[in-house]
Amino acid sequence: MDDTDDSTPQGRWSWGTTDEQAADDAPPTTDVVPDEPPTETVVTDEPPQPLADEPPVDGPLPPPPAAAGAAPRRSPAWPVVALVAALVGALAGGGAAVLLDEDGATTTVRYENNSAPITQPRDIQGILAKVQPGVVSIRTSTFQGGDLFGLQPVRGAGTGMIISADGDVLTNAHVVNGATSIKVTIGGEAEARDADLLGSNPASDVAVLKIRNASGLPAVTLGDSSRIQVGDQVVAIGNALALPGGPSVTLGIVSAKDRVLEADDVQLESLIQTDAAINPGNSGGPLVNSDGEVIGMNTAIRGDAQNIGFAIAINTVKPMLETLKQGGGGISSTAFLGVSTATLTPEFKEQSGFEVDEGAVVATVTPGSPAENVGLRRSDVITSFDGKKITTAEELVTAVRAKKPGDQVEMVFHRGSQERRVTVTLGSRQVGR
Repeated sequence: MDDTDDSTPQGRWSWGTTDEQAADDAPPTTDVVPDEPPTETVVTDEPPQPLADEPPVDGPLPPPPAAAGAAPRRSPAWPVVALVAALVGALAGGGAAVLLDEDGATTTVRYENNSAPITQPRDIQGILAKVQPGVVSIRTSTFQGGDLFGLQPVRGAGTGMIISADGDVLTNAHVVNGATSIKVTIGGEAEARDADLLGSNPASDVAVLKIRNASGLPAVTLGDSSRIQVGDQVVAIGNALALPGGPSVTLGIVSAKDRVLEADDVQLESLIQTDAAINPGNSGGPLVNSDGEVIGMNTAIRGDAQNIGFAIAINTVKPMLETLKQGGGGISSTAFLGVSTATLTPEFKEQSGFEVDEGAVVATVTPGSPAENVGLRRSDVITSFDGKKITTAEELVTAVRAKKPGDQVEMVFHRGSQERRVTVTLGSRQVGR
C-alpha cells in the first residue's frame, strides 16, 4: 500500500476529471514546457479565397427584397457588427466604446486593459527565469498509529518558495502539518536539504520553514495582489503530483478575486480563483503575474468542480511573515530525539538485571528518528547527553528540549555491559503554543 499523501485536509483536493469532460465545461489551461522553442504567428494580408463550389462575388451582397407594401427596414445585423467593431477596437487600447442603436440612442461601455499579457512561449520562459530558481519541492514524513505494527511512516509532498537568501521558505501549513522530517530540494540540486518549521498558522494555512545552514539562495519577488484584475494571465508553478524531473508549469487567468473557501473548520478569505491547473503537490507554490512577481500561494481546488483553483493572495500573507519567522502562529518546532524512556530505579535494575545503576531506559524508538539512525534499541540505557549526566527520564527530556533542531550532540548509552558513544543530529517535532 502506498503510504504517500499530500498532507492535505480531507475534501480539499480533487484529482480532476478526464480531458474530455474538462473540455466540455471549462476553459483550457495550458501546460507549458520551458525548453520548447518559441512559436511564430504568421499574419497575411491576402484576402480570403472563396470555396471551390462558390462563385466569386464582386461588391457587397444585395439586400433581400422587401415584402410588397412594406416599408424598407435597416438590417438588424448592422448594430451587431457595430458593437463587435467597437469592442474589438477598444480592446486594443482600453477606455470606452460608444454604441449607437437603431433609435439613435448611445450606450457607453467602459473597462480597463488587463495588465498581464502573456502572448508568446518566450514570455513564459522569461517569467520562469525570474521565479523558478526560488521554487522548491518539499517532502515530509511523519508517523501515525497502526493496529498491529505500532507507528507507521506517512510521507507527503508539496511546494515552497524561498523568500530570503539565508533559507526562509514560504509554504502552506497543511503541507508540513505534523511532520517530523522536512526535506527541501532546490532546483538544480540533486540532494535534498534538511529544513525545520519556524512557525505555522493553520487557520490561515501559512507556514515558514528554515533550510539548515543556507546562504546565498535565490529568492522569489513578492508582488502586490491588490493590483490584479479578473482576466489577467497568470502562471502556476509547483511540484504537481510529486512527479520527478522538476516542477510543473501551467498557464491560466485570474477567474475571480476575494473568494471565500471553507474546509475542515478552516475559513480562508481573500482568495484568488484561477483556472491554471493546480494539483496535489502544487500546494505552497507560487501564482505569478507577467512581471515574474508572486501574487498568490496555490493552496486548494474544489473537488466537485473543474478548472477552479484557489491561491491565497500574497497581500494576505505578507503581514504574517515576521511573526512566523519568530516562531509565532500557534505552532512551532522543537528538537526531537525519537525515544520514550523510563527512569532506571534500583528496583527496576534488580528486576531487569541492568549493568548500570542509573540512567534513562529506552522503552520505544520511533522508526526513522534520529535515535534509530544512531542505533538505539529498546532496553538501552542513556547515561549522558551533550556532556551532561543523565540519571532520570525527565533529565533527558529537559536536555533534548534545550537544543535546537539540527544540533549535533554527543550521547552515551549502555547495552548490556558495553558502553557506546554516538553523535546524533536532532530532528524536529511540531508543538502547539
